[in-house]
Amino acid sequence: MKKPESVKALEELGRVQLSKSFFMREFLYSEISQIEKIPNIPDDPGLAIKVGKQLCENVLEPIQDALGRITIRSAYRSCAVNKKGAENKNQYNCAANEKNYAGHIWDRRDSKGFMGATACVVVTSFIPYYERTHDWTALAWWIHDNIKAYANMTFFPKLAAFNITWHEDPDYPKYIYSYIEDPKTAKHSGYLTKKGMDNFEGSYEEYYKDFIQQLRNAAT
Repeated sequence: MKKPESVKALEELGRVQLSKSFFMREFLYSEISQIEKIPNIPDDPGLAIKVGKQLCENVLEPIQDALGRITIRSAYRSCAVNKKGAENKNQYNCAANEKNYAGHIWDRRDSKGFMGATACVVVTSFIPYYERTHDWTALAWWIHDNIKAYANMTFFPKLAAFNITWHEDPDYPKYIYSYIEDPKTAKHSGYLTKKGMDNFEGSYEEYYKDFIQQLRNAAT
């Protein structure tokens, strides 16, 4: 598939079904694109579709199947959109393009030649639990225990939104990181876990059992 250069071609790209629930169109929206008037269109739609399918089928669909609707906050960024975000880092909080290849920039491979894709999402069913407890780690540990295909996660304060990545490199650094302030220290939490930390292996059901029970109660 060539880079879309017409409304019809862009519509066709948007209709591509990445998994049973997700279509390409919902991953193309970008506030930076809208405000800065920079089209958020892949240069290599074929690669963007390929990695998008991996992200959706192996990471997002299993989360949605278990926990309910996922809302996409931010996902694919074109090189031009991400560059503008990086140039205005204090306003848009985007990393440099090279750091976002195989991340938010789906249609570029990373420096090692590997594919990857990142989306920032909100798990809607988690919002009441998070607002009540301010505990983002329940969701993080649930995903860590149940979604083995995730490469990394980074959590943010509003709605416990988080970046989640699929990456094909088997040695890609796996971690969970947070910018959510710890009420005890007034500092953001940093790493919850990563390869090499003592808590990387094992089951953490005790940390999310209350959230899962709340979810079950809401369903009855």
